[in-house]
Amino acid sequence: MKGEIISVGTELLLGQIVNTNASFISQRLAELGIDVYYTTTVGDNAARLREVFAQGWQRSDLIILTGGLGPTMDDLTRETVAEYLGLELVLDHGVLSTLQNYFASRGRTMTDNNKKQAYFPAGAQILPNPNGTAAGVFLVLEGKVVVMLPGPPFEMVPMFEREVVPRLEKRLSGQRELIKSRVLKLYGVGEAQLETMLQELLERQSNPTLATLAKENELHLRLTAKANLPQEAESLLAEMEEKIRSLVGRYVFAVDNETMEEAVGILLKERAKSISVAESCTGGLIGHRLTEVPGSSAYFRYGVVAYSNEAKEKLLKVDGELLHRFGAVSSQVARAMAVGVRELGKTSLGLAVTGIAGPGGGRLGKPVGLVYMALATPDGVYVEGHNLRGPRPIIKKRASQAALNLVRRYLLGYLSGEKEDNG
Repeated sequence: MKGEIISVGTELLLGQIVNTNASFISQRLAELGIDVYYTTTVGDNAARLREVFAQGWQRSDLIILTGGLGPTMDDLTRETVAEYLGLELVLDHGVLSTLQNYFASRGRTMTDNNKKQAYFPAGAQILPNPNGTAAGVFLVLEGKVVVMLPGPPFEMVPMFEREVVPRLEKRLSGQRELIKSRVLKLYGVGEAQLETMLQELLERQSNPTLATLAKENELHLRLTAKANLPQEAESLLAEMEEKIRSLVGRYVFAVDNETMEEAVGILLKERAKSISVAESCTGGLIGHRLTEVPGSSAYFRYGVVAYSNEAKEKLLKVDGELLHRFGAVSSQVARAMAVGVRELGKTSLGLAVTGIAGPGGGRLGKPVGLVYMALATPDGVYVEGHNLRGPRPIIKKRASQAALNLVRRYLLGYLSGEKEDNG
């Protein structure tokens, strides 16, 4: 079954509302084994909606429309679709009674324009809406399925799950493949570099398929498998993931919805390590991310925001001479901060970050985006320098991600043999 999604609403085109409906429906249809080939957003205009629907009718087996089922003049979905399909709109007295009771129970009088919400294309199945006034439509005609759903997600999502999914499953029974996806999250490798490293797998891919997605602070590799049974799909995904990890495993930090801070927290717990953090340019963001994870008190001890040189000297015991000679943004000061916070917290590890987040403050040799980070460990101190790009909030996020990844690499043994500062 080939699926298509049409999102109706001028507010979507104006960017006043983010179209989360299309994303949700696409994901759920993929899980049902339905391929979505087209998604379209169209405004509240009957002629343009008719044109888009006509295209969908010619090329798709399933068309799902969201929005345009309200009581106002610009709500045109059911009328436009019914007119194109040559179907009469028929008053459903049961829905009309439900609407009247809905308003009466709230002490309000139903206006005449609400009555249009009780009209449906002849032959359609009506999908009840306990969360609003716009009932949905499930229509089968000429072997095709047309679904009309309300626009507000708090109405659309429950209706889709409760009313649409069972109907689609029934139609697909015995003739569909399941689609399962798994997302591997990577850090420290570029999209082009990853493609080169996985070139053989990418050239031979068939089932599962692979696709890279560049994100703000990380790279995602989506694995998608088709199978008749869930366990078959999971087996295919597991086999492919093992092959990928054998090639680029050092860059894989999480799977699906897991975050970098969660991955680091798991490693700290498993290895019975504790950590304290000293931050300058990130302003407490690393500590915030670590403590967002439930149970982080098992490994997180201290978080110090030492923004000024005075704070670095007083709280972290950074030698004033280092600050004078090398400046606050330097590998030497980052190292001293990491050692200082580890001693302050009496922890296994001490993580420190210092840099120039911008937009001002950069100069020759020390541009905006220059960030040094250090990890003090029982084995010595590991120091890294990064030149990060972007506006101030992005530089702070990227610095926090790189710092957490430094901890992850150490805990997994990936820093062995790399430059180590034991001075």
